[in-house]
Amino acid sequence: MKFKATLIGFTAILMWSLLALFTAASGKMPPFQLSAVCFLIGSLPGIAVLASKPERLALLKQPAKVWVIGIAGLFGYHFLYFTALRNAPAVEAGLIAYLWPLFIVVGSALLPGERLRWHHVAGALAGLVGTILIVARNGIAFDDAYALGYGAAFLCAFTWSGYSLITRRFDAVSTDVVTGFCLATSALSFLCHLGLETTVWPETTFEWLAVAGLGLLPVGAAFYAWDYGVKNGDIQFLGVASYAAPVLSTLILILFGFAEPSWRIVAACLLVTGGAVLAAKDMIFRKGRAAQPAE
Repeated sequence: MKFKATLIGFTAILMWSLLALFTAASGKMPPFQLSAVCFLIGSLPGIAVLASKPERLALLKQPAKVWVIGIAGLFGYHFLYFTALRNAPAVEAGLIAYLWPLFIVVGSALLPGERLRWHHVAGALAGLVGTILIVARNGIAFDDAYALGYGAAFLCAFTWSGYSLITRRFDAVSTDVVTGFCLATSALSFLCHLGLETTVWPETTFEWLAVAGLGLLPVGAAFYAWDYGVKNGDIQFLGVASYAAPVLSTLILILFGFAEPSWRIVAACLLVTGGAVLAAKDMIFRKGRAAQPAE
């Protein structure tokens, strides 16, 4: 059960690796408008499930704290991320924001039934170094003038890691509630769009397909998979494995001609993969021992 849930959670990481490609292909729609549209699309699979199985609607009746945590996690993360990008260089802001996998691994020690071991931290740090090689390939220069953006990026990382860890404590709550989180995030993003942005719609069918892809996968199904994975799977492995997203994202951009290959990509792949294997040591060897026939 735990192994299967971990694999489902890992599919979220694979889908998030498509985020940069779909975003680059989606045209010039401003971020909050794009978030509003994509989260609305992302809620459609959940709505379809609820429509086909009306009895599951009862699963949406959850305590207020569940809704507050879920909406704060999804909307709060994106609001802070967009704020960081508006007030700091993208490289530095992205690097700080991507501290969340490390926060998940370290914070998992506070969860019931979990124990933080040296190989979890070592794997997370290896993944962080690999991420730095990718995100900061053109150099890093932190400037006090961008303190607001840096602060928003740090809160962004803290928000998503906190959401993921707290979600683990609500393992009895059905993943169906993610449908409501997506709808609420869409509505709040739309309000931010109205107050902060000028509306720009995709100009071509290709751009509309990219927006649909964003909504169905990295800004849709990924959140359902992640919710199920962190509630029922190996959250420490998922935290470390999350560092694979920027590496896979860069490889996909290279494949589609949006980026150039380099030695950094190879090094980052080795660091992230090695870190994930190291973090998963307990799970791998536990599975291996379980597979051995009894004597």
